[in-house]
Amino acid sequence: MGYDEVIPILGNFGRYQRRIYLLLCLPAILCAFHKLSNMFLQAKVNHRCQLASEFPNATYELPITILNKSYPYNAVTQKYSSCSLLENGTTEVPCDSYIYDYSKYESSVVIEWNIVCNRAYLTALADSVFMLGVLVGSIAFGDLSDRFGRRIIFFISLVIQVVFGLLVSIAPEFWSYSIFRFMVGTTTSGVFLVAYVIAMEMVGPRDRLVAGVISQMFFSLGYMLVALFAYFIHDWRYLQVALTLPGGLFFCYWWFIPESARWLLTKGRLQEAKSLIQKAAKENKVKISDDDLHALLISEIKPKDANEKSVTVLEIFRHPNLRRRSLIVFFDWMVNSMTYYGLSWNTSNLGGNDYVNFVIAGAVEIPGYTFLLLTLNRWGRKSILCGCMVTAGIALLLTMAVPQDLEWLTITLAMIGKLAITASYGTVYIFSTEQFPTVIRNAGLGAGSMCARIGSISAPLINLTNEIWKPFPLIIFGILSLTAGCVSLMLPETLNQKLPATIADGETFGSPMSIIEEEKQLKCDEDVERNEKITF
Repeated sequence: MGYDEVIPILGNFGRYQRRIYLLLCLPAILCAFHKLSNMFLQAKVNHRCQLASEFPNATYELPITILNKSYPYNAVTQKYSSCSLLENGTTEVPCDSYIYDYSKYESSVVIEWNIVCNRAYLTALADSVFMLGVLVGSIAFGDLSDRFGRRIIFFISLVIQVVFGLLVSIAPEFWSYSIFRFMVGTTTSGVFLVAYVIAMEMVGPRDRLVAGVISQMFFSLGYMLVALFAYFIHDWRYLQVALTLPGGLFFCYWWFIPESARWLLTKGRLQEAKSLIQKAAKENKVKISDDDLHALLISEIKPKDANEKSVTVLEIFRHPNLRRRSLIVFFDWMVNSMTYYGLSWNTSNLGGNDYVNFVIAGAVEIPGYTFLLLTLNRWGRKSILCGCMVTAGIALLLTMAVPQDLEWLTITLAMIGKLAITASYGTVYIFSTEQFPTVIRNAGLGAGSMCARIGSISAPLINLTNEIWKPFPLIIFGILSLTAGCVSLMLPETLNQKLPATIADGETFGSPMSIIEEEKQLKCDEDVERNEKITF
């Protein structure tokens, strides 16, 4: 008995839940804005060294005769150097003033602060710092929302996001820009994850898969909208303002979004939870007496046991089978996040139109999530996870065999990889949760999420390897995805399985003896049911 028994009475996904759920999905668009806007805020453009005879506003294009006598030529890449000049026509010297090609982007962080050549790594560093903020925020705001409530932390995060988002737009130099972006990164966890938790806590178990996947589709919508904003707003500072200000619209949620009834119950605030549920029942046109509601909810409030021992995630490393499975799950988290963000932030290096590539990279997520809705509860978690990661790995590895003049084929293979990794990333959320015993399930999920953040922090640094060889990042992501997909075959399937509750259950879960015992128990239950029918 408890809150889960109340939800079917209210209606698993009644009018009240649908209204609140839709409102809670919209902030995912905001988080996509901030997580992916770096592609245009920090847009890379063609550049060359400024000649001594040129003014800073000189045009990028030069006659071939001037290029030949002024810039070193690389016979391998068949390009003129963009970071050095020829002094006296023979001696190669570095430069610190640049002329930019404004035909694609009129303004960006890179152009304004000359983040090119030996400073080019700073854009990757800024992205890693942002994702470090996401990691810090997931830890801090997750704990704060458990202590002080989902609703208040959501709004605090939203205010911080808007304030620091606007500060990014007036940053005077690179380091303040990176610090402000770090703060925005922390709030993406407070806004998106807290809203996600509120939404998941008010729907029944039967609808959580659909609700979770659809909320991710709103993130994909925000993903595509970033390119639309960037297409019409060419100044990076104005673009940052345009992507931040919509967050202010969500301040009105204070009057529409309730606290999580489940959280209220965990804090012993029974009367507030009952009032909230009765309000939902009224909107759903369902009648439930106060006494019946009290009887259902009272079991949700558990007295604290002073002798109860807390179990930490470190417990999994003391048991070999559980340790092996957990390490595979953590590796899956890291690779999925690394590849997802690596591909998302690498679209400008694929060739073709940056805006079109970016929109396609967001659009392919929709069929990826739709695929999950249609197959995850039919084909099983393991086959989907392994199949999608292997598909992504193969598609990305094939890019190294594509000739340079076939950019469309490279883009196609990269987008197949993006679609597949999106589906596997969505699967790992569910599959990894079911791998851990109940007593450490939340801790295990938190550890997996932390590994994902480590992967996303490293993704921009891997993308830097495209300076060595253009397909290099895709090859690295491909090898890791293929490896993760193969090692995940060692994980047990969880669909329609009784999930482990204790550490001991977790250690035997998926082992041959455990499967045999489950089959025996299932056969025994069928025999008992058959005998009962005969007796009747």
